[in-house]
Amino acid sequence: MTTLTEGKHTGEFIGQLAMGPGYHIDEVTLISGQNLAAGVVVGKITASGKYTTYANGASDGSEVAAGILYAATDASGGDVTTARVLRRGPAIVNGNDLGWGANDGTGITAGKADLLALGIKVA
Repeated sequence: MTTLTEGKHTGEFIGQLAMGPGYHIDEVTLISGQNLAAGVVVGKITASGKYTTYANGASDGSEVAAGILYAATDASGGDVTTARVLRRGPAIVNGNDLGWGANDGTGITAGKADLLALGIKVA
């Protein structure tokens, strides 16, 4: 029997938004070299203003969680200027549906605190 694996869907991680998606979600530039699923936590690179996978141990700005990728985005061939990111609350998201990259427990805890500061509660 064939085993089917279902990927993450656009916005699947969202539990509640206080207002419509248009208030919470913005288009940003995702830096090239990444192919990310919906629900991946992202950070903002200070020098360029572009977004990348959140990396708690970095020192380029991406060590601060700046939002959650709303939809899968393939930037493996170059920057994507239309990536959509949940960047502000009030919102509640399902922590089981988030992608934390290579972050360990300490990084995930710090990332949750960063998101909470944006009004995004990880439940």
